[in-house]
Formats: sequence, structure tokens, C-alpha cells
Amino acid sequence: MTFNRPETLNAWTGAMGRRYFDLLAEAERDPEVRAIVVTGAGRGFCSGADFATLAAIQTGEYDEEPDPRPNTFPTTIRKPVVAAVNGACAGLGMVHALVCDLVFTAEDAKWTTAFPRRGLVAEYGLSWVLPRVMGQQRAMDVLLSGRVFSGREAYELGLVNRAVPGEALLGEARAYAKELAVHSSPASMAVIKRQVWHDWDASLEQAARAATKEMLESFRRPDFEEGVASFLERRPPRFPAL
Repeated sequence: MTFNRPETLNAWTGAMGRRYFDLLAEAERDPEVRAIVVTGAGRGFCSGADFATLAAIQTGEYDEEPDPRPNTFPTTIRKPVVAAVNGACAGLGMVHALVCDLVFTAEDAKWTTAFPRRGLVAEYGLSWVLPRVMGQQRAMDVLLSGRVFSGREAYELGLVNRAVPGEALLGEARAYAKELAVHSSPASMAVIKRQVWHDWDASLEQAARAATKEMLESFRRPDFEEGVASFLERRPPRFPAL
């Protein structure tokens, strides 16, 4: 999927968000889809909220009906979502990169939280996500300063999975998604994704107890039988669709 408002560096609007979430839901329902890659058209991934929208909010003229789905909606999709951050990734755009399950970035992509430089706060759960991904001190740095940093530094800070030359970005993200689609059980990935996003609020004992229940259920799925058979027969697995 591609955010496609390149003339604004893919600045976020309500209409774009609804379309994105609709397509994510459609992809979740499609048995042919096993992994999702999200990127931006042109020089940006997403430069944050559209300034026309911000101006309308400031003047009280914003009357668009809000989407009931939260900006964390991608975390509820049962299939892995890989962000390929090709360029400017700021504010709300950074939120949408980091609520994906994995993040690849171009080395020279420009990242920034931007919030304190606009008189805003850490939005849409970013104050929860960032300390868990990169540690509290590093999270404080990028949140309080609102400074711009490169994709390469994002990797060094532990914010992303990979930083690669821009021309190789989409190829690497697609290759990784294909690896998931070919070799990983869709049912297993759905459960693992739910475990990872939800277990941050659980104690070790609670997570272990829930994992035992999930493991016993996995023994009864055809994915387990196929995973063992493909390993013993030394062939790629043929997992059923989700």
C-alpha cells in the first residue's frame, strides 16, 4: 500500500486515514494476502497531519466526521504490517510507521516527532510505544527535542529493524514480507502479533499462562501438522490461509 499525496509529502488527512484503514481491513479478509508493506509516494513516507486540517482545528472550522478506528488500528490487523519509510516521517507519520509490526527505513530518510516544536504533545500512544522500543532516555530525547534525525540514526537508536540505501528499501521490505508469506504460518503470525502487542501490559506470569493456552490450541491446528511435515520432508510449507 502507498500513501499517495506526494505533493504534500503524504500529509495525513481524515480521508487518507479512512482509505488506509479500509484497505488494511480488506487485506485482512483476503485469504491471498499474508503480509502487508506500507510506503509513501515521492519523497516522503508521511510528513504528519495536513496543515490545512490543523488550521481548521485551530479556527474551529474542522467539521469532518472522525473515523471511529484509532490510529493504532494497524496493531489489530491479524497479518504482519511492514513499514517501508522512504522519506520524511514526522509527527503523526511517525506514529503510523511505529504502529506497524516491523519498520524498514531509507538511511537518508528524515525522522522527527515534531510535537514540541508545534506546541503539541506525544500523540496517539507514542509516549507508550517509544520507551518500549528504544528505552526511556532515548525516547525522551526525540520527544522533548523534536529534532530531525536520519534513518541511519533511527536504526542506531533501536527504533527500526533495518536502515538501507533508499533505492534498495522497497525491494528489501517486499523480500522480507515474501519470506513471511512463504515460510510462516498465518495463524501463528496472527497469534504472535496479538501476544506481542498485548503482553506489554501483562506480567511475566500472565504472559506465560496465556502462552501455554495458545500453545495447546496451536497443537490442534493444521498449521502445526504441516509445519512438522514440511520440516521432516525438507520442503517449503503449505500453510492454509488465515
